[in-house]
Amino acid sequence: MLSKDLEGTLNYAFKGARKKRHEFMTVEHLLLALLDNEVASSVLLACGCDLTRLRGELVEFVDATTPLIPESESTLETQPTLGFQRVLQRAVFHVQSSGKREVTGANVLVAIFSEQESQAVYFLKQQDVARIDVVNFITHGISKIPGHSGSDESSPEQQEEEPVADASANPLDSFATNLNTEAEAGRIDPLIGRGDEVTRVVQVLSRRRKNNPLLVGESGVGKTAVAEGLAKLIVEADVPEVLRGSVIYSLDLGALLAGTKYRGDFEKRFKALLAELKKNEHAILFIDEIHTIIGAGAASGGVMDASNLLKPVLTSGHLRCIGSTPIKSTVASLKKIVHFLGDFKKSMSMSQI
Repeated sequence: MLSKDLEGTLNYAFKGARKKRHEFMTVEHLLLALLDNEVASSVLLACGCDLTRLRGELVEFVDATTPLIPESESTLETQPTLGFQRVLQRAVFHVQSSGKREVTGANVLVAIFSEQESQAVYFLKQQDVARIDVVNFITHGISKIPGHSGSDESSPEQQEEEPVADASANPLDSFATNLNTEAEAGRIDPLIGRGDEVTRVVQVLSRRRKNNPLLVGESGVGKTAVAEGLAKLIVEADVPEVLRGSVIYSLDLGALLAGTKYRGDFEKRFKALLAELKKNEHAILFIDEIHTIIGAGAASGGVMDASNLLKPVLTSGHLRCIGSTPIKSTVASLKKIVHFLGDFKKSMSMSQI
C-alpha cells in the first residue's frame, strides 16, 4: 500500500528519531522526513516553500520539544503519536477512496493539513503554503511558481491515472470526517478555554435563518478545536435540545479534489455530498479554511466552483454550516468572498489563549 519511496522515508525518520533518543514520533518529525522525499519535496517547491527554512524550523522545534528516552531505558522504542498515526490513516483512506494503488509522500503531505493545531501546519502556513495549493499541484499541475509546470516528469503523482472514487461509495465516507464518531472513539480531547466561542456557535446554529456561524482568527488559535469540541458536547448530550442528535461532518477538500481530471468530476462529487447531507436534517457541515473553496473545482474544467454549489443550499436553509477562516485571508480576499460569506454569521474573532 505504501510506495517504496515512502516506506524508505518513514524508516529513515524512525531511525533518526531513535538515534536522537526521541520518545515520540510526531507530525513534525513526519514533515521533516518528507523534505527528503522526492515526491513530497517537489510538491512543496511548486507551492513556493523554502525547504531550507522549513527544515531549520522543524529541526529546532523537534529537538526543543520532544521528550528524550533516558539512557538507562535503552530498550524503549520511539512511539508514534496519535497525530502521526491519524495522518497516515487519512492518507491511506484517501488513496483507497480514489482507487489508486499506492500511498506516496504527496498523499501524506495533504493529510498533514488535517492536523490544523500542529506546529507542522503552522510552519507551512507561515510560508503561505495551503492545502489547496498542494492539492491543485498534485491533481492539476497548477504551480504557484512561474515557470514551474506540473509535467509528468515533475510530479510522479500525475504519472498515474487517478480514477474518480467509486460512485457507489457514500460521499460522506469518502469526502468528509464524522466528528461525532471521532469523539465517540476518544480521538477528540475536551475543549478548554473556549466556552464563550462554543456558546456563540450554538446560539447561531439554533437560529432559523442565518444559522451558519463563522469563526475568524489567526492560524493555531483553536478554530478547528471549537468544531471538534462541539461534536464532543453533542455526543455527551451537553447541548440545547435543538442540537441534540446533530452530527458534524468536517469537509475534506483535498479528497474531494483528488483525481478530478475530467469536466464535471468535481461538481458530481460535491453535489452528491451535499445531497447526502440534506437527507439528514441534523447534519452540520464544518469547512476549515472556508475561503479556499472559492475557485476550488474550477480547474477541473467545471463551470462552477465549490462556493457556487454550496451557496444555494445555505441560502435555502437546507443545511447548516460552520466555517473558519484566518483574518489575513478574510481581508486579502474580501472582494471575492464577501458575497459568499454573506450567508454566514460571524460568531467571534478568536485570539490566542
